[in-house]
Amino acid sequence: MGKKEKKSKTAEQKVRVAAKREKKATQKEKKGRSKGAVDSDAEDVDLEAIRAEYEQQQAQFLKITESSCEPPSARTSATLIGSPSSSREILLFGGEYFNGALATFFNDLFVYVIDKDEWRKVTSPNSPLPRSGHAWTRSTAGDIYLFGGEFSSPKQGTFYHYNDFWKLDPSSREWTRHESKKGPPARSGHRMTYFKGYIILFGGFQDTSQQTKYLQDLWIYDTHHYTWYNPVLPPATQKPDPRSSFSLHPHEAGAVLYGGYSRVKITATAGKQTKSGGQASRSVLRPVVHQDTWFLRITQPSTDAPANTPPSIRWERRKKPVNSPNPSRAGATQAYHKGRGIAFGGVHDVEESEEGINSEFFDHLLAWNVERNRFFQLALRRPRAPAKRQADERGSKKGRGKLDEEELLRNLAALETKGSHQTVDNTMEQRADDPEVGTARPEKLKLFAMPHPRFNAQLAVQDDVLYIFGGTFEQGDHEHTFDEMWAIDLGKLDGVQEVFKREIDNWQGSENDSSASGSDDDEQSEDEDLDDEGNAGVPLPAIETNAVPEPKDATVSEDPEWIETDIPDAVVADTRPHPRPFESLREFFARTSANWQDIIAEKMRNGDSIVNHSVKELRKSAFDQAETMWWDCREEVTALEDVQEAAGIGDVVSIADRSQEAGAAGKRR
Repeated sequence: MGKKEKKSKTAEQKVRVAAKREKKATQKEKKGRSKGAVDSDAEDVDLEAIRAEYEQQQAQFLKITESSCEPPSARTSATLIGSPSSSREILLFGGEYFNGALATFFNDLFVYVIDKDEWRKVTSPNSPLPRSGHAWTRSTAGDIYLFGGEFSSPKQGTFYHYNDFWKLDPSSREWTRHESKKGPPARSGHRMTYFKGYIILFGGFQDTSQQTKYLQDLWIYDTHHYTWYNPVLPPATQKPDPRSSFSLHPHEAGAVLYGGYSRVKITATAGKQTKSGGQASRSVLRPVVHQDTWFLRITQPSTDAPANTPPSIRWERRKKPVNSPNPSRAGATQAYHKGRGIAFGGVHDVEESEEGINSEFFDHLLAWNVERNRFFQLALRRPRAPAKRQADERGSKKGRGKLDEEELLRNLAALETKGSHQTVDNTMEQRADDPEVGTARPEKLKLFAMPHPRFNAQLAVQDDVLYIFGGTFEQGDHEHTFDEMWAIDLGKLDGVQEVFKREIDNWQGSENDSSASGSDDDEQSEDEDLDDEGNAGVPLPAIETNAVPEPKDATVSEDPEWIETDIPDAVVADTRPHPRPFESLREFFARTSANWQDIIAEKMRNGDSIVNHSVKELRKSAFDQAETMWWDCREEVTALEDVQEAAGIGDVVSIADRSQEAGAAGKRR
């Protein structure tokens, strides 16, 4: 891979050229002396003074304001999340942009209104200072919590890590800082998630410019009692190794962790013999891309325990996921969606020599099923031909009469319970809490190919749609930060919708190195490809536009180190209803609603629940379970649909349904 003089963003980006940094610094110092110039990355800059200036500028805002604006400028290491208070909004905060010479940090809060295709910028007199590498998560109460991050001088000679903790009300856009004397130490590159009334924080790193320290401490914040807990585990207890840039997702019994990045100190031979005849050795830091999986089991204190009693926790190591991404990759960020971690992109580095790194970038879209601990490839699918639907519309009057009868029965049931079946229907449809929800969106470019390969993109899922913001691609000395956002419907997978896309090329990296000529050629070639491919929505060369590459399957290791405490990968003899191929969520629930209500009622009779549900609540719970099953089987059902569609089968009808539609004529035959 190309050589860089300055590094920013996450830890893995900084260390990929750490072995070359010292050598280049020496060369730079020699050049500076020969020219009589002063050019130091250390920069005699007071970060406290810079931060104080930001605080003064922010204090000029007298109230929270929100105004329409252009899409956010290019940036990396920001945070993106679907608003817990509105299914129509995506929130983005912070980040940084490095142009090859200087780094710029942001503390903007942007709101993307999905149905209006509009960006809004929020200003507030009380908001976190500029930062990148921070983490945030929603809570069960509908708030958003943010912790940490980093800030640096423009030339990145001096770093500052935050240890402040904030709560954002997504409805009012109001920030509130939560002060605590016993909170987590400063860091960036960590991850956060939620469990019931708790916020979970793990890992990250601290960068002092001279060295990077990776962390493995666990912190739990009680949102009801406003208290941080740092559970202390016995020395012999297993727990994840120090790391950053991993995935941390919620679970009904705690949280699950996958992957990450760190550097491990090892002893390597220097290739020279000592005076005694032995081999000289030196300590080096080896980059490690983690592929292990851990389950954090959290047990809440009993109801009669004192108010400040912390929950009990235990780390349990799971087996290596089936079909793990191969080769292993860093920067493959994930977003949580209905029991799955949706991953996109990543980079695999191979050190060819001390002078260079060869990197492979990916554009794979993967789904990690948290419960079954298995990865699935998500491939784009062109829309199906509507021939079957048209044939159904020309069907018999008896078929239409059956649909009318079912609709009538649902209306009668709603009247008897003094409720409305529309409650569940509204859950399955886009929430219309604004008079302009139905406004037609302007036509945007839609591709049948994944966005360009990249790593460290920001991902968020809102209303079953995945949003991909930014990301980084490196070519020679050029560090290309994507200034774009894309949307993929995870239910249909019928293409990649462009939200916005802008071309930028203001790289200002040094061209004085010995490799400058080669990198200049790479950049010139890249710029030409950008111009040629700009209209197609694919900014860089060498990607397929008609297919998504299949990942290589990785075999589950039989090494004893993987034989650890494990959550079962699959449920044996599952008698619950399963979706059929080509069956939508609405159709699946209409067919199996009674089955799910029977299952819930049986659990209540067995004492699993002491709450007496009304008919309306029972139906809502039945839909929640049906929705969970529909998404849990989505990858397998999609594979069946592809096989059947290739064989000319456009739909699947049960024998019982077909016999009813056939009527007496079918019986005579």
